[in-house]
Amino acid sequence: MCLCLWRSKFLFLSYEKVTISMSKKGAKTISASSPISHNASSFFYIKYPLLWLAAAVFILYLPTLHFGFTDLDDAIFIKDMHAYNEDLSNLVTSFQRGVFNATKDNYYRPLFLDSIILNYQFAKGTIEGYRFVNILLHLGCVILLYKLFLRLKIDKLAAFTMSLLFAVHPVLCQAVVWIPGRNDTLMALFILLYFIFSIDYSEKQKTQSLLWSSFFLLLSLFTKETAFIAPLALLLIQLLILKKKVFEKAQWMQYCVWIAAAVVYFAVRSSATLKANDELIKGNLLTDFFTRLPLIIQYLGKIFLPFNLSVFPVLQDTVYYFGIAAVILLAAILFFTKEKKWNWYVAGFGFFLLFLLPVLLLPDSLNQQTFEHRLYLPVIGIFLLLSQTFIFQKNATGKKITYILWAIAAFFAALNFNHQQYFKDALTFWEQGYNTSPHSAYATMMYGARVENKQEGYALMRKAYSLNPDEKYLNYYYGMMLQNQDSLLESEKYFLMEKKNSGYYECDFYLAKIAFKKKDFKAAAAYLEDYTATDKTNEMANNNLLLLYMSELKDKAKAKAQAKKMQDNGILIPQNVLQQINAMP
Repeated sequence: MCLCLWRSKFLFLSYEKVTISMSKKGAKTISASSPISHNASSFFYIKYPLLWLAAAVFILYLPTLHFGFTDLDDAIFIKDMHAYNEDLSNLVTSFQRGVFNATKDNYYRPLFLDSIILNYQFAKGTIEGYRFVNILLHLGCVILLYKLFLRLKIDKLAAFTMSLLFAVHPVLCQAVVWIPGRNDTLMALFILLYFIFSIDYSEKQKTQSLLWSSFFLLLSLFTKETAFIAPLALLLIQLLILKKKVFEKAQWMQYCVWIAAAVVYFAVRSSATLKANDELIKGNLLTDFFTRLPLIIQYLGKIFLPFNLSVFPVLQDTVYYFGIAAVILLAAILFFTKEKKWNWYVAGFGFFLLFLLPVLLLPDSLNQQTFEHRLYLPVIGIFLLLSQTFIFQKNATGKKITYILWAIAAFFAALNFNHQQYFKDALTFWEQGYNTSPHSAYATMMYGARVENKQEGYALMRKAYSLNPDEKYLNYYYGMMLQNQDSLLESEKYFLMEKKNSGYYECDFYLAKIAFKKKDFKAAAAYLEDYTATDKTNEMANNNLLLLYMSELKDKAKAKAQAKKMQDNGILIPQNVLQQINAMP
């Protein structure tokens, strides 16, 4: 990875100026290299555009460093998986397992897991370090996007302005502020590098560029399977924008790269231990696809008019009028553009749809959320389309539209800053998720589990159960609610159901409590054995298991083994307890 960054450093450290000047006769001229002569009566230029983009990203996102956990997967990867993250040998293990579960998982994201492992080496369990890396990844994507626009011969001022809008766009906030959102920024970073080196190879036929493009394509695939769309998106750019031929030699070489990367990816994945949980993938894929098609309109609305953002959006609770207004606005922009470039429009909108396709094909039974971080790559297609409309075509010669666009960027930054506040802690996060997605059983459950008023929380939990009794973790929270209401025995069936649905290990702790109440000490010990196999350092669970071996089961061998395991994991055992174990018959 260090070698990759060294090889690509020219992409980040370049010095450029974007200028526009007005001569005394009124004719506008453009320069993109040296500063404009001060003989011009009026001019402005952007010196060091990359530094301005970096400043925009840091000013907007650095305040989020002090935010806490949202309890939407971030705590799992940082807290629950701390033992996994500590071991650097797991950088290899990540390629052999699923994201959430080593053997039974629907998600294979090895480089995401590796990014958390590397992050853990200096950040440990403090979330600030992970947030800072997320910001750096976003900044890297912003700079690479600017470089890509320049490679496509887009005017430098237009490239800067579009990159600025991308940097501060509120719809991309979740990809940066939410820790697991880095999966999309990391994939985008590799895909943008893949695009740049592939275009470089198409133009210069340098073998080195071909090798780097194949390397970054492979990295993007191991980050997220959505990267399989990248070669098709690149093909649109090359054929429609760069006017390359389908069967020219440079293209054939890149087709070979695509195939080779796919072969390597599937070879490595096929050797992994994970096996998809088919019980979670139910329903008709074609029906789910057509059900999700309106999401295109909703997403367009969030790109052009980002006023109804949600930390946990669902299709059912997202309004359409912003999307309809966005379609009308886009049509008007195209209509009033005199010099229409349909090749760019087809390439840009095709890029948008291609990277949106995995979201449309996602089964509802697996994931009903329409997260906004999934727009991280698709929105680039909209910028490609807009770059050849009057909005940006006139950017090269006129100041007024430029100032308007910069004002829009400032407004977007303000919307972004406001939306960031919903990620500051778990209660705020899930309250906004519930308010914006009241039909989501998951959001209702998570908010109900955190609301301060217990009676209100119980009401929300019952509502969540009525929305979807099979929602992941819902039976666990419902069982906890019953235990808090002193309905210990009634809670058992809910914990057992959760174990069947998701295998959530926390259920074992409460099932052990129920078994102890029923005086089924063997079952209680079995549940605690399963629990401590996952949470090895939980003192209460380990102490309870040790006491069960000593007092109820009277099993000296297991008591001694448990005591040694506790000591190995850093759990102190009083000397008198050790003496009692040794004195057992």
